[in-house]
Amino acid sequence: MPVTVLLVDDEPLVRAGLRAVLEAQPDIEVVGEAADGAAVIPLVRQLRPDVVAMDVRMPLLDGIEATRALLRTVDEPPRILVVTTFENDEYVYEALRAGADGFLLKRARPAEIVHAVRLIAEGESLLFPASVRQLAAEYGDDGGNRAARAVMERAQLTEREAEVLRLMARGLSNAEIAARLVVGTETVKSHVSAVLAKLGARDRTQAVIAAYESGFVAPG
Repeated sequence: MPVTVLLVDDEPLVRAGLRAVLEAQPDIEVVGEAADGAAVIPLVRQLRPDVVAMDVRMPLLDGIEATRALLRTVDEPPRILVVTTFENDEYVYEALRAGADGFLLKRARPAEIVHAVRLIAEGESLLFPASVRQLAAEYGDDGGNRAARAVMERAQLTEREAEVLRLMARGLSNAEIAARLVVGTETVKSHVSAVLAKLGARDRTQAVIAAYESGFVAPG
């Protein structure tokens, strides 16, 4: 089955460009478009896309609020890929904090756009981990987030789970973590699932943000 994508951006040319790049791939299908975040929830309920590629800045409802609303109101929400003009942008970090699974620059090359959509859909790797670290270093609380620290303390991760979380924060995939720890991929998947459950994170991006915000992992 192809990865289905909903495009949300107030610039028609951006949507047209993304559609042309994605629909050139046999395993990706663009199922709909919207010009503002306010249209996301009804379209997601109607089309059930795997991934929403969404501009972070839009006139009526921006990508941050649209992400929050989507995750709050839709059962089994899709993966959310924030599309942005500027990489080092506080809006991007706030979108990740709100629950977005990763971000993509509008000037990205076609191969990078396709890779981002596939990676977000799979959910087994962190998209652009170095950029996420940079954002966390600049805009995160750097261990000063009391709520994040409390969540990390309550999680009581085992030594192996903590090691897996640190490797997740470095951007390693499940297969790469398995090779590093000399264990099976299924074992790593079990550890990742345990980490997400204990932290109350919907995916590895949110777990890594929590690790940075709590000071468990240093973003620098």
